[in-house]
This record gives sequence, structure tokens and C-alpha cells, in this order.
Amino acid sequence: MNIIDVVEKESMKEKVPQFKIGDLVDVHVKTIEGDKERIQIFNGMVIKRKGSGPRETFTVRRVVQGEGVERIFPVHSPNVADVKVKKSHKTRRAKLYFLRDYIFSCIQTKISVSCVTNTLWCFDFKKPIRL
Repeated sequence: MNIIDVVEKESMKEKVPQFKIGDLVDVHVKTIEGDKERIQIFNGMVIKRKGSGPRETFTVRRVVQGEGVERIFPVHSPNVADVKVKKSHKTRRAKLYFLRDYIFSCIQTKISVSCVTNTLWCFDFKKPIRL
């Protein structure tokens, strides 16, 4: 083992939260304001997971006042206090980049999957997404 492997192994968390792509999660992030430290919650849908080991990251997307916000979090960061899964969704994609083009509430509540044509329909916009 070289020195880099030893340092990376020390920085990894022992207990990694279990979540997958498509899950609605609450990410508890430690923020420092002046001399005070508090935990801020960022909630949204996991659209991507990338990397492995201590360099593993995940991207969470949410819509705030009609504007999409994405944040990338390292899984093993000491600033990520906890990741709680609120709701789990079954997905057939590894990266959910197509959600960037659609309003989040539409995707979350009014989805129908046609098994015959593999088309995802959003009933607010009558716009199909090919799967």
C-alpha cells in the first residue's frame, strides 16, 4: 500500500448511507456561520452518483421558486452529517439528466409509464419522454 491509499482509507466514513438514484433524500449539511455551526437540510432527488471510494459523489436536484438547483455532495465528506431517504423510486436509468427539462412536481406526482411503447408521459404538458 502506498501513502495515498493509507490517507484515503483514513478519510472514508465507516457507515455510508444507503440510497440510490431516483430517491428523494434529505441531506444534512454542516454549515459554519461565524463561530456557530449548524445543520442545514437540502432535500431533493438524487439524479446522479459518480466515482468510488473516497472520491464518490452524488448530485441532488430540487426546484426552488421555479428554478432548478443542483448540488454535488461527496459521500465521505465530514460536512455531510446524514442522508435520509424520504421516498424511494424505481428507475431504469443510471443518470436522470432528463429531469432537468421538466418541472419537478410534474415528474413527482403525475407520471404514467406505458409498458408497450416504453414512453413516460407527463400529463401536465402532454409531452412524452422516450425510455
